[in-house]
Amino acid sequence: MENELKLNEILKPGTIPEIYSSGSDWAILNGDTLKLVKAFLPGTLDAVITDPPYASGGAKQNDRNRTTNQKYSSMTGDKALPDFDGDQKDQRSWTHWMTEWLYDVRKACKSGAPICLFIDWRQYPALTDALQWAGWIWRGTAGWDKTNSRPQKGRFRQQSEFIVWGSNGPMPMSRPVSCLPGVFRYGNPQNRVHVTEKPLAADERRGADLRARRPDSGSLCRSRDDCPCQRIGRIPCGRD
Repeated sequence: MENELKLNEILKPGTIPEIYSSGSDWAILNGDTLKLVKAFLPGTLDAVITDPPYASGGAKQNDRNRTTNQKYSSMTGDKALPDFDGDQKDQRSWTHWMTEWLYDVRKACKSGAPICLFIDWRQYPALTDALQWAGWIWRGTAGWDKTNSRPQKGRFRQQSEFIVWGSNGPMPMSRPVSCLPGVFRYGNPQNRVHVTEKPLAADERRGADLRARRPDSGSLCRSRDDCPCQRIGRIPCGRD
């Protein structure tokens, strides 16, 4: 199979997950992040575009310990989307976990590869620490304006999330990439398949830097039913 050969070229022998989905130019790998990122051969990935579990949803640990549907969605009963694991950590454990897999995935990236990570305001400081502890160069932050949110009397609306981004080493200004926006204005998806799904259009814009890279190279994205890498002609290696 064509795609099987591609996986053999980017993963270490004996590490291809038993459960994965694939197409003519894409593959979604289903596995434990801490194990999966170590399976990639060094210098394989051109970019990492991901939306990790925030382990947020409240100021107190009891609030964070709720299910992801309880924290991030108002849908109940048969309309509720599946919960996902790994979102009940305290900030100290979450930062350690993030640092560990960010270090390993950086080893799988080519020099200059960009990384983009969605995050909220509560975990923003911890994420910028984890990114740098893992050896990435923190390049800045873009904003996601969700355009609407629940009003808070006497307080600012919590209508923004953030995209922390950086690179694996130097990132030459001479590469053929246009000036990218610093703020993305897209409402939350209306017909979600994932409880914390992000707008596909925002993911596509984040992938703009990949256009300047080789068309047969790979990127590590969090899995989506309609991966943005496919839209911009790149080979995604998704994981969730």
